[in-house]
Amino acid sequence: MSSTLILICVFIYSALLFLVVWLTSRKADNESYFIGNRSSRWYVVAYGMIGASLSGVTFMSVPGAVFTTQFSYMQIVIGYLVGYVIIANVLMPVYYRLNLTSIYTYLEQRFGNVSYKTGSMFFILSRVIGASFRMYIVVNVLQTFVLDKMGVPFWLTVLIFIILILLYTYEGGVKTIVWTDTLQTSFMLLALVFSVIAISFQLDLSVGDLFSKVFHSSYSDLFVTDIKSPNYFWKNFLGGAAIAVAMTGLDQEMMQKNLSCKNIGEAKKNMFVFSAVLFFVNLLFLVLGAILCFYAQQKGITIDPKHTDDLFPGVALNYLGTIGGLIFIIGLISAAYPSADGALTALTTAFCFDFLGIQKNKSLTDQKRKHIRYTVHISFAIVLLLTIVLFRVINNDAVIRNVFRAASYTYGPLLGLYTFGFFTKRSVNDKWVWLVCIMSPIACYFLNDAVPVWTNGYKFGFELLIVNGLLTIFGLTIISKKAVPSLQ
Repeated sequence: MSSTLILICVFIYSALLFLVVWLTSRKADNESYFIGNRSSRWYVVAYGMIGASLSGVTFMSVPGAVFTTQFSYMQIVIGYLVGYVIIANVLMPVYYRLNLTSIYTYLEQRFGNVSYKTGSMFFILSRVIGASFRMYIVVNVLQTFVLDKMGVPFWLTVLIFIILILLYTYEGGVKTIVWTDTLQTSFMLLALVFSVIAISFQLDLSVGDLFSKVFHSSYSDLFVTDIKSPNYFWKNFLGGAAIAVAMTGLDQEMMQKNLSCKNIGEAKKNMFVFSAVLFFVNLLFLVLGAILCFYAQQKGITIDPKHTDDLFPGVALNYLGTIGGLIFIIGLISAAYPSADGALTALTTAFCFDFLGIQKNKSLTDQKRKHIRYTVHISFAIVLLLTIVLFRVINNDAVIRNVFRAASYTYGPLLGLYTFGFFTKRSVNDKWVWLVCIMSPIACYFLNDAVPVWTNGYKFGFELLIVNGLLTIFGLTIISKKAVPSLQ
């Protein structure tokens, strides 16, 4: 496939993206940037959040993982549905009632300033590492399959991507991202559907026959009943619910889009529609994974169980022809942009509100607030750039994934803080909250290695997030004090 043709398509896609930016960011102000003037249409937010939730990691990893774990990922997705119900009915009503822009302001009102700063810092750490990892995975594919052949250095590739993201989020923020996410979701789903249809043609099967073959094969096995397996049903189900609550409901990036809706009623509609559509989209990604396995068997393609992420890009770029390859690239880029654009806006919001306090400082003019926001926005773009390049320097997939996994541990303290805040009436000794939140993920890190030895083979799966939250709650209980008036 021509590298020039690929770059032309990337240019056209980027131009279309900036057209959307131009149409949506005119007359944008600070309120537009942070909460989209609370005027976003709920169905637009719901549709766009699909792309934001399905990062480049999902785009490549979920289909490839079918080769080794079949459809067991759907156990997690089923758990997501429970988590989204909790978000819609427990978390979001409080966020709207307190009129929050940064959701971590809740922690200040509930516990105190140290808790507030601790919660926001854990989000910033998690999102910097998570967004960098997701973007690294996507950019690395483009670099390996296209840009290395043209002699383009990796750092320059990342710099170009970061500059593009910086430019189209610089002014409009959430107001812009709500609409660019819809474009990116559309192209990602186009790549998914096209790949399913294209491979079915090459396998000489109708789409109906292909689906029948998938669901009658061993790849469609969903439930895992071995309690020692990391993919055991109840581990994945409960872990999926906890992941949804922590990584969506307690995540500034995801909630910032929800808070841009007009009111809590529309925000709930957004959450329920988003969760239903996301369920079926994830199912289709798994169907694609099974189809890729069938295709690899027919074509004699060897699948490395340790590198199943390479299956989808390998088939798309080498076997689906020019059109198939180009659509895959556009879908991949569509998965890359949401990994960083929403993160960049959310990181800027969290730092401006939670650490610089620009909303509280009445002496600041709107122009000065905008200048501060610009500075923070650019600074976080540089941080993402350096982190992604650092991953490339490390050049060890196992190490990088462990760093990403460690970042996911940091959502546990957030889960514990909000659970303690919502479901107890006790206050805490605020000055020690940071220590509790640091010790909980450290304890989980060691438990993850020790428990299989102690239990003769039991391995933690996604339920480790729940354990992390429970350890945080235990620590908060130790430093708790008398009851306080409820914010709910």
